[in-house]
Amino acid sequence: MHSTNLLLEEPVRMASILEPSKPSFFPAMTKIVGTLGPKSRSVEIISSCLEAGMSVARFDFSWGDAEFHQETLENLRAAIKKSKKLCAVMLDTGGPELQVVNKSEHPISLQADSLVVLTPDQDKEATPNLLPINFSGLSKSVKNGDTIFIGQYLFTGSETTSVWLEVREVKGEDVVCLIKNSATLAGPLYTLHVSQIRIDLPTLTDKDKKVISSWAVRNKIDILSLSYTRHAEDVRHAREFLSKLGDLNQTQIFAKIENVEGMGNFDEILGEADGIILSRGNLGIDLPPEKVFLFQKAAVHKCNMAGKPAVVTRVVDSMTDNLRPTRAEATDVANAVLDGSDAILLGAETLRGLYPVETISTVGKICAEAEKVYNQDVYFKRAVKYVGEPMTHLESIASSAVRAAIKVKASVIICFTSSGRAARLIAKYRPTMPVLSVVIPRLKTNQLRWTFSGAFQARQSLIVRGIFPILADPRHPAESTNAADESVLKVALDHGKTAGVIKPHDRVVVFQKVGDSSVVKIIELEN
Repeated sequence: MHSTNLLLEEPVRMASILEPSKPSFFPAMTKIVGTLGPKSRSVEIISSCLEAGMSVARFDFSWGDAEFHQETLENLRAAIKKSKKLCAVMLDTGGPELQVVNKSEHPISLQADSLVVLTPDQDKEATPNLLPINFSGLSKSVKNGDTIFIGQYLFTGSETTSVWLEVREVKGEDVVCLIKNSATLAGPLYTLHVSQIRIDLPTLTDKDKKVISSWAVRNKIDILSLSYTRHAEDVRHAREFLSKLGDLNQTQIFAKIENVEGMGNFDEILGEADGIILSRGNLGIDLPPEKVFLFQKAAVHKCNMAGKPAVVTRVVDSMTDNLRPTRAEATDVANAVLDGSDAILLGAETLRGLYPVETISTVGKICAEAEKVYNQDVYFKRAVKYVGEPMTHLESIASSAVRAAIKVKASVIICFTSSGRAARLIAKYRPTMPVLSVVIPRLKTNQLRWTFSGAFQARQSLIVRGIFPILADPRHPAESTNAADESVLKVALDHGKTAGVIKPHDRVVVFQKVGDSSVVKIIELEN
């Protein structure tokens, strides 16, 4: 059976369904972003998460202080050394997120068909009839009949921990709402989301800038997740801010699309950002449920054609409290892979979930199974057609490398790169085999000191589907010289052999620069 993104071969495929999944050094080509928090911050748990397949660690600054996150990051570094697994660091900004403040932290029970008042007076205590919020402009933004959603932080949409409100009256700065379902809110903070209403707050808040200027600079973060990105200008503003902060001029910016305003400006945002995160939690509130999958498919396709990573969130919410996902969630993960997603982002599931390691392992296994039936041939032709002619020199060679690797049934593609761009272009054409990206550091100076680039570029590729980076010895140039060539190629081949993806008599496709040209060569290995 053939379809656009799915390739099934009968009866071989039916028989293989009954076979157990085989463990491998690379759990899946699709990457997994894990949010580190109270249930996933010890060295032991983080090490297990890395072993299970997490390649990007997300630090969410919409809660917790810098000291808490710093301790978690130190544990991550220890876990990386222990497990010998590379991991990128993503900082997720709070952005203009509206929150209900419950200073007492006592559970609040809200009853359906009762009235509750939302007030900007944060000195008042939260009760079933009064909820203080962190935004004074809500009364100017909403009108009668508007829908407001309040839920436990990183809410799952469960009717017992989240509540729908309907605006009934605006009284000065207060907003009177009708409670649509009974729920109990627990904890100090709950997210508040107003459906399809523009909130007049900056995307990069003063609090975000303070965190970036201190914590992010100190820790040289690899990726900034820009929450509530609504315009391309938001990304430009963030990039300008990062450019003045030393090494953070190398930090990539991923635009987090969370509402209809961001959706409306998606093409312009994609042009400016280094990648896209589809925040399906908030999108699922702003959009009717039957429209969410349409936006996901359209957005992921646009990212694929642009060669920029697409990250999908909120896939296995039930694993926050359960050891197995629902059947619908398992299918959702597989469909995200078949749509072309580069990575799956786990939030509550790993941050406060009971089974962070099992969740990562389960999602990785589902991704690996979906990748086996991904219709690469159809995708490749679509990508080539979209790019059109004439292709750039580098894109032409990159796509040729993928086609050659598939034709000769190569076990891996080895790519020498210094910026990471060549490896990302190869990954854009979704090869069916891993891309071992050998990142060659470059020596550079700011006239005060000499430094090597390369570490950022290596870690940033950990969110791109199919790329597995190796940071090479800086004495090896990215361009071809016979002695250096043989040495660095041997390092890559040895890594592939250790990982179990390269075996005797395998064919390997090598992509590298020779002078001003890029070349592809096919190597057949001996014993």
